[in-house]
Amino acid sequence: MASQNFTYPSTQLLIDGEWRGGIEGKTIDVVDPATGDAIGTVAHATRPDLDAALAAVERGFAVWSQTSAYERSKLMRKAADLLRERAGTIAAIMTREQGKPLAEAKGEILAGADVIDWFAEEARRTYGQIIPARAPGVMQMAIKLPVGPVAAFTPWNFPINQVVRKLSGALAAGCSIIVKAPEETPASPAELIRAFVDAGVPAGVVNLVYGVPAEISEYLIPHPVIRKISFTGSTPVGKHLAALAGQHMKRATMELGGHAPAIVFDDADLDKAVKVLAASKFRNAGQVCVSPTRFLVQERAHGQFLDAFTQAAKAIHVGNGMEEGSQMGPLANERRIPALEGLIADAVSHGGELKAGGRRIGNKGNFFEPTVLANVPTSARIMNEEPFGPVAIVNRFSSLDEVIEEANRLPFGLASYAFTSSAETAQQLGLRIEAGMTTINHNGLALPEVPFGGIKDSGHGTEGGSEAIEAYLVTKFVSHAA
Repeated sequence: MASQNFTYPSTQLLIDGEWRGGIEGKTIDVVDPATGDAIGTVAHATRPDLDAALAAVERGFAVWSQTSAYERSKLMRKAADLLRERAGTIAAIMTREQGKPLAEAKGEILAGADVIDWFAEEARRTYGQIIPARAPGVMQMAIKLPVGPVAAFTPWNFPINQVVRKLSGALAAGCSIIVKAPEETPASPAELIRAFVDAGVPAGVVNLVYGVPAEISEYLIPHPVIRKISFTGSTPVGKHLAALAGQHMKRATMELGGHAPAIVFDDADLDKAVKVLAASKFRNAGQVCVSPTRFLVQERAHGQFLDAFTQAAKAIHVGNGMEEGSQMGPLANERRIPALEGLIADAVSHGGELKAGGRRIGNKGNFFEPTVLANVPTSARIMNEEPFGPVAIVNRFSSLDEVIEEANRLPFGLASYAFTSSAETAQQLGLRIEAGMTTINHNGLALPEVPFGGIKDSGHGTEGGSEAIEAYLVTKFVSHAA
């Protein structure tokens, strides 16, 4: 779909099966990050809208929790098929509001459909167990039941991917849900939810709101109707929301920030390491929670890797995601530009070397050069703060113990990457790196069937794999005597 003949839709709330504006009539402008122009609006939910959504989600839970797993699974598969059919149109919407190239946007949507299919099958496998009894005539059962209505809070970097895991997990378990999707990128998650509505999900089971994030979260989380929350976003906000959930004994899944180490040993296939890590680093303009950030390269390979990675960064074509040939789009928010410039300047002031990039591109849109820094000391801010942008730091190390100490130095523990031809080294890395995920000699993260989550300040819980649905279920013990 060409940008010149594409009309971006304005986005409404979905409450109790009805697409509508906010009761108070408020809206928020949506800005195209490639141009800086306002391209549409999104409805702004206020307290009366939230009360309506809470009443709807409670009614929806009464219906959906009594719907058989077989029927839930069938409806979810239909939604996945609709999402695939509409992927081209939704990709154009996502690119206009978020900036990523069309191919990346379409890939995200198709991956989202796979997530729905995965959870649709998990819906039919929420097995309990029979526990042998001590007395004759007693049947002891542990059964799995949906936890209740869910509130989900999602960010703008992956407008569909971040919603679809929470939405699919909740629906597979038999929970209803209120999704607070991102105001910056509202239309593509609305189209995801439209696929479920069109597939036949009953009114009230799925509700969608937008507005002031703090106001919505601080009203929904303590509310007695909500029984579980799921949040993806920054560590400071996640800690605040987790504390709020804890005060009200609400179950919470937290997928928070990271600062992923990418470790390259002397014996690695350097060409492969450069290719995989450059693609991982600059995907979505580096606005990825699992993006590799601290590239730690063993001494004999450091110079060769740095040269090749720098050339790979310089070769990336940055442009409007709607235009053919663009490999990296703009940053989603203008505020990220001064934030990145500040981190880069600080790194250089501490003795780091700027090998590529480091600057905004042009004066229209939020375009930023793919950036490579080298030999940055740990005292620099960027070695301690998540840059959340297209910036890589390439430092050297000498020994396995030294690099593991650096990999584990920060309080974050989400993703980690490594390249080595040694099976012994790979085993040590898998066991000793403090992260929820470690991928070695390839990028194997974020598939629907594998765990996805962090430890330490990067959160808790998983949004992938067979464990993901557990967060939406409670275990009920039933003991029955004849």
